[in-house]
Amino acid sequence: MKCCALKTMRLSQNSSITSKMDVSISLLFMLLLILTVIDAKAEYRVSETDIKVLINSRNHFILYTTEKNRTDDNEIFFESQHVDLVRTEPAHFIAKKDEFNWTIDVLGLKPGYAVITTNITNINPLDYSEAFVRVTVERSNTIYHISSIVGWIYFAAWSISFYPQIYSNYKRKSVVGLNFDYISLNLVGFIMYAVFNCGLYWIPEIEQEYFNRYPKGLNPVQVNDIFFSLHAVCATVFGIFQCFMYEIGSQRVSTTARIIHGVFSSFVLLSIILAILHIIQWLDFLYYCSYVKLAITLIKYVPQAFYNYKRQSTVGWSIGNIFLDFTGGILSMLQMILNAYNYDDWESIFGDPTKFGLGFFSVAFDIFFLIQHYVLYRNRNEYDVIPGICNENRQEDDQNCNV
Repeated sequence: MKCCALKTMRLSQNSSITSKMDVSISLLFMLLLILTVIDAKAEYRVSETDIKVLINSRNHFILYTTEKNRTDDNEIFFESQHVDLVRTEPAHFIAKKDEFNWTIDVLGLKPGYAVITTNITNINPLDYSEAFVRVTVERSNTIYHISSIVGWIYFAAWSISFYPQIYSNYKRKSVVGLNFDYISLNLVGFIMYAVFNCGLYWIPEIEQEYFNRYPKGLNPVQVNDIFFSLHAVCATVFGIFQCFMYEIGSQRVSTTARIIHGVFSSFVLLSIILAILHIIQWLDFLYYCSYVKLAITLIKYVPQAFYNYKRQSTVGWSIGNIFLDFTGGILSMLQMILNAYNYDDWESIFGDPTKFGLGFFSVAFDIFFLIQHYVLYRNRNEYDVIPGICNENRQEDDQNCNV
């Protein structure tokens, strides 16, 4: 009896194991089936997501599907974000089940920007989420090229603008005349700008946050933005290094500037903590860094202008830097105006005046510095400003000249 019971128990256990194996195999088969169905779903995409077209001219893109075994015809519609700017030809059509790609013409009607989206019947809406095109309609291709040239010129002018001051410091072996508040604020501003650019361009997770927020947007950071911001940080750091090497007189970072730096540091630190705790996204943190940069751009010239007034001189403050900064600012605003006209996008200036206003603000200070240098304090020499420094044209017995 005991032997029979034991045998029955073993048979029962084997049956249970077999049953569990059958269930596992069934689940595995269902999983493979689901994955196969997901992988086999039709995906509709476009050959390029960004195209340009002139007014009353045509361009085209190709709509295609990755599904090679469609069983039904699909009706495809195209919807323009701004119907008065662009239209597609055809506006809708029937995609036969044995067709896999279609050439779509885009006609430019008025200058501006528009997004063309695709709507397809009889398939899962997620299957054509990538089938959209950003269209830029231009008045003139010539204006576009002029704008590009202007952009590269002001980029070069702003990049080179750091070196006249560095050379002046080296030649004089002195940084007297270069306000420490200005250069410290400049460093913080460019660091914040570099953090914004590098984070959005080089960190995939943050870039994905941007695209999740703006699904049909473009990454606003380009390679030249990366180069300029990192170069600006390095050049400013070298200028600060010169402050430790050469004569500084009685200069130091003012208490007011220290307080401003403390406020900005606290703001950035708090933003980092909020991002770590997932209260805000890292993308928001980068935006906050850009806001710090904007705020510094508004105030950074004030200490230098007041310092020149207090000394009644611009000696030690390189006028070459001002000329290049002025050139870059003027050309930057010119490019904005050219683009606004070419794309009929005046809202980029008047609707959101921050960028244009900052450029105008910088140019206004450059003009003020030029007036200080060439009009108000044009006859001031270094030995008139800094006691103990001789000029080779000064008489040896001058009481203000120590030889």
